[in-house]
Amino acid sequence: MFHSPQAANAVVMVRPHHFTVNAETAKDNSFQVAAPGTTDIASKAFEEITTAAETLRNHGVTVHLFEDKGTETPDSVFPNNWFSTHAGGQIAIYPMKANNRRLERRYDIIEMLKSTYRVQEVIDYSGLEQDGLFLEGTGAMVLDHIDRVAYAVRSDRTDPVILERFATKFGFEPMVFDAFDANGVAVYHTNVLMCVGTDIAMIGTDLMPEVERCTEIATRLQRSGRTIIELRHDQIEKFAGNALELQGSSGRILAMSTTALASLDNDQRQMIEGRVKIVALDIPTIEMAGGSVRCTLASVHLSPRHVLTGIDSLKYFETSAAPQPQ
Repeated sequence: MFHSPQAANAVVMVRPHHFTVNAETAKDNSFQVAAPGTTDIASKAFEEITTAAETLRNHGVTVHLFEDKGTETPDSVFPNNWFSTHAGGQIAIYPMKANNRRLERRYDIIEMLKSTYRVQEVIDYSGLEQDGLFLEGTGAMVLDHIDRVAYAVRSDRTDPVILERFATKFGFEPMVFDAFDANGVAVYHTNVLMCVGTDIAMIGTDLMPEVERCTEIATRLQRSGRTIIELRHDQIEKFAGNALELQGSSGRILAMSTTALASLDNDQRQMIEGRVKIVALDIPTIEMAGGSVRCTLASVHLSPRHVLTGIDSLKYFETSAAPQPQ
């Protein structure tokens, strides 16, 4: 079976025990909605992540599921923003804009990766937070691991200086562009409007005002053999762009939310399913926090130290609070 460098066969997920919508990030995340005054939002989020992890495992994806029992990290369910992994044996740790999101960094997760996979180097950019410079991981960037391009929307959460530094270190070409929602508000993260797979790319072209740049990006992706699926404003609002291709036991899958899948037109869905199997995960409570399936999955692009077995994929790593850097 062909294994694409774009599709990881393992992910890290964090299961929250006290989920809520993060008030600190609401200022520049128009995808967030106000949390309802109910007491079962946390339990619903817990169950959604539990079921999502089980579904991915049933499709042959290795899921490293960590617990977050803390109450100071409302967005911990989105680990892809604070770290990423790379096929050369590297891990990057990123600077986060919101103070309470900085608390999400967990060095037990990094230690698990180092013990389970071949890690040569950990590059920590988080110290740049003190200079007001931010790059929120694979939320801020959508990485094309095949053509080696880092696509990035301009925003307060994507500093061009750090992006350039990251791209030079990890061997990506940065491609920056502007994007705005239907109300003219700048999109906060690239991964809500763009998904790059092995054979397809889904892009919210309606949100990109620079026609030449939009054409350049589409041409670049088509040149690498991808079929472009254009997404409308209303589909982006339903998280249609927030999907992630993964390697399952029977082939590649495209993980997206049931909300996102329902927003697709029949022809769009057929174009996707002609190239990759869609696996829909039901996470409506999680989506209230302004992110969807892709945000909950931190891809593992590292080589395992040994062949992972079914027992490995069922491991749970539990801590009652997120360890802070020393």
